[in-house]
Amino acid sequence: MLEYLRSAFAALLANKVRAALTMIGVVIGVLAVTLLVGVGDGARIYVERTLEGIGANLLIVTPGRRETRGAMAGPHGGNVTRPLVMEDVRALERQGTHIREVTGATQGGGTIKYKDRRRDTLVFGVGAAFPDIRNMHVGVGTFVRQEDVDARRRVTVLGRTVVRELFGDESPLGKAVRIGDARYRVIGIMEEKGTSLGMDLDDLVFLPVTAALDLFGTDSLNSILTAAKNKEDVPLAMAEVDDILARRRHGEREVTVQSQDDLLATFGSLTNAMTWMLLAIASISLVVGGIGIMNIMLVSVTERTREIGVRRALGATRADVLWQFLVESMAISILGGLLGLGLGVAVSLAVRSAAPDVPLEVSPWIAMVALSSAVVVGVVSGVVPARRAALLDPVEALRYE
Repeated sequence: MLEYLRSAFAALLANKVRAALTMIGVVIGVLAVTLLVGVGDGARIYVERTLEGIGANLLIVTPGRRETRGAMAGPHGGNVTRPLVMEDVRALERQGTHIREVTGATQGGGTIKYKDRRRDTLVFGVGAAFPDIRNMHVGVGTFVRQEDVDARRRVTVLGRTVVRELFGDESPLGKAVRIGDARYRVIGIMEEKGTSLGMDLDDLVFLPVTAALDLFGTDSLNSILTAAKNKEDVPLAMAEVDDILARRRHGEREVTVQSQDDLLATFGSLTNAMTWMLLAIASISLVVGGIGIMNIMLVSVTERTREIGVRRALGATRADVLWQFLVESMAISILGGLLGLGLGVAVSLAVRSAAPDVPLEVSPWIAMVALSSAVVVGVVSGVVPARRAALLDPVEALRYE
């Protein structure tokens, strides 16, 4: 094998420019595989980290029965026969033994105004337990309290983006803002959270859930948020919530209870599908690179026909000739693969340094996939030329001019 490697590198060094141009196709192919699959893998890791940070042992209850796993899972679909209401929240608070906190939640678009300034934003109606359940806390002032919910008080807690847009450097605490046709007193400012899954968590307005229901003119909640007491209790808590709400609906199971694991499975199936799709797209570049290697190797066989005849006359077997050209093809592909992988890692590090929010990860398995692809391309591209060289008739090869 060492002799084959020496022969391969000698042939490459004898035609440096041609070898370099041949490698470019593989370099581009491996670079594409590394970056595109890195984007897909980065998106998966980003979603996992985001969902892990939305609150410990979170359970989300939504109206309507639907599948909670797979690419079609999520808040769409399912037949809603009876909405969630505040009485459902109170039933879970009274009867739940495996859950620690519960809050009803409703949401809708709204325009918040202060003096001559206004901002269109998302209004969330929640209960006092929301910060602990969703891991979103007040930075200044206080959050919605249970007495605010019970009394349907018109108070509000603002996200940092809303505060900057409406108040600038002025403190909003104690000030009155208008949402819709009603006035609300600002009692708190949320901690800065940034963007999560495409949503600006600082561009939100929080109201007591009962006040929000009054604002939207409805009694129906969008969801109920709760949390299991610990990780081990999550399956028991899910079953318990489902049973309690089913009893309130005369045995009909008309709600869907999702855990963080369900959300991870749903998003995971989507990101995995995206990763494989990107890998398939990137593989086209490798196929093109492989065709380039095959073409050059066929030309090389033609140019070295007399050399092949001499080797056969001196005792080289067909297997020796086949391996000579096959190893040469693999050497071109592997060197191109290493260069493409190194370039891909360099580009990914540069992108992550310039834009940390871009989900781009180059994990070891991506490197293995890229290099394995390069090896496969080298073998497949070299088989036809190597076989043609091995099957040449020694006598005819010696006569070739």
